[in-house]
Amino acid sequence: MDSYNKIIYLSNSLYNDGLEKAKVRDLSGAIQSLRKSLRYDKGNTQARNLLGLIYYEMGEVVDALSEWVISRSLSPEENPAERYLEEIQSNRSKLSNVNQTIKKYNQALQYCRQGSKDLAIIQLKKVLSMNPTMVKGHQLLALLYIENGKYELAKKELRTAAEIDTNNVTTLRYQQELNRHLRKESHSEKSARKEKEKKAASYQSGNDTIIQPTNYKDNSAIMTILNLIIGVVIGVLITCFLVIPSIRQNAVSKSKQAELEANNSLTSRNQEIKSLENKIEELNKKIEDQKKASENSQKIIENYEKLIVTYDAFAQQNVQGAGDMIGNVDAKLLGEQILAIYNNLNTQVNEQYIAVVYTQAEQDYNGQRYAEAVQGLEKVVQVEEDYNDGYAIYYLGQSYRQLGDMENAKKYFQRMVELHPGTSRARRSQQFLNELEQQP
Repeated sequence: MDSYNKIIYLSNSLYNDGLEKAKVRDLSGAIQSLRKSLRYDKGNTQARNLLGLIYYEMGEVVDALSEWVISRSLSPEENPAERYLEEIQSNRSKLSNVNQTIKKYNQALQYCRQGSKDLAIIQLKKVLSMNPTMVKGHQLLALLYIENGKYELAKKELRTAAEIDTNNVTTLRYQQELNRHLRKESHSEKSARKEKEKKAASYQSGNDTIIQPTNYKDNSAIMTILNLIIGVVIGVLITCFLVIPSIRQNAVSKSKQAELEANNSLTSRNQEIKSLENKIEELNKKIEDQKKASENSQKIIENYEKLIVTYDAFAQQNVQGAGDMIGNVDAKLLGEQILAIYNNLNTQVNEQYIAVVYTQAEQDYNGQRYAEAVQGLEKVVQVEEDYNDGYAIYYLGQSYRQLGDMENAKKYFQRMVELHPGTSRARRSQQFLNELEQQP
């Protein structure tokens, strides 16, 4: 028992540590603490719900849904995970947005593998416009900016990722890489400026100091024009014989390569979409199964409550109340032991219930309260059609006749004739049937 208490204590301590880290937006650290907490106690729903919220905050919606579904299955009653799942499921646009975000992010990864960085950047911008808190989206976009030399844009993306998750190891590593590139770029700019200064030379002309590039040549006007003409001719020849054929060949080659890559990308994308759709379908099925299990449990509880109410009413000699309630109990939802109790109680209740209801219905009939009589007699006939030697159906037929409902009156007079032929009640019933047949 001491070992169990220690395990629960460790799990709760790690949950509290994760909660403190989450409060200062150290989401990565919080995730590590909460995962350790769940390794000690998988049933710690507080830790699992908080882990789902952190995943959701970082844009990892699928991971968040998985944690909440598990949490709800472990503790279905008064669990905040139920509310989290309902908010996402009830909002079709949000669920569609999640699906689109996953597809576009995976497409961006595919573009990166194919070397199409510009397309990947465009796709990631779409992803972040739909899900601004997706940390790994900001990280991947920053990495592409670093590779393209757009260091200021990369700095902005990493700053945003750090605001969401302050101590994310990947973000910190990318920031170090960015700082290294910035220092290298600063050093290159200084070297270029010094080299430019060295190329400038100065010389004295009288009392004035003249500064000009050292490679300056004082060509005459004729030589300048001649050089221009020769340069133009050479340029035209190179263009005609070397550049244009090479451009055409490269264009054809790139076109074929682009077509091949597009076909491969389309195939891969369709496979990824299908895989994600299957995962989403599995997740929705799990959620639906959990919902059905919860609904069945509720029905069983309500059925037992009805049986208890019936038993209580019968114990207090409220026979009519017990008879009305036991009709609402579904025997199929009862266990074997409880079913035996139900059958015994049902027999006792019905025996007394029919007698009480029939007595009241007979009084209503004699008092010419035919509508009330119909209600009671219908209950009696449904349980035992030939109750009291057929008087129940006879009074029921007469009550319907007095109320002007000839269709039901005919039905019960006919049953009276069939069940008790030769009796005075059967003869009167047949007489009423003949009169009803003669009516237009």
